[in-house]
Amino acid sequence: MVVEDELFVAMLVEDILGDLGCAIAGFAASAGEAESAARTAMLDFALLDVNLDGETSFAAADILRGRGIPFAFVTGYGEQGVRGDLREAPILSKPIDPRHLARVIKAIDRD
Repeated sequence: MVVEDELFVAMLVEDILGDLGCAIAGFAASAGEAESAARTAMLDFALLDVNLDGETSFAAADILRGRGIPFAFVTGYGEQGVRGDLREAPILSKPIDPRHLARVIKAIDRD
């Protein structure tokens, strides 16, 4: 699942993930959509933009963590932009480096 409120960035992430051989189960463009999908969707992994038009994806991350679904954050604010108790998740900087994302996905596949 990709959580991203900017369409252009979501399309770019979709291309990167496709190049890495990933199938995207769905998109969410708001915190509410992300929380709903986090509760119900069958997911292997989620990529969460931190800032969603003034809201955050932290509630969705809490749900995913509770379900045992791995996730990574994407942010332009660095580690400081992520809530302290969620910083164990991988944090990718914007713009996304495809090599870094590939390493994160590979690490998750090993778990």
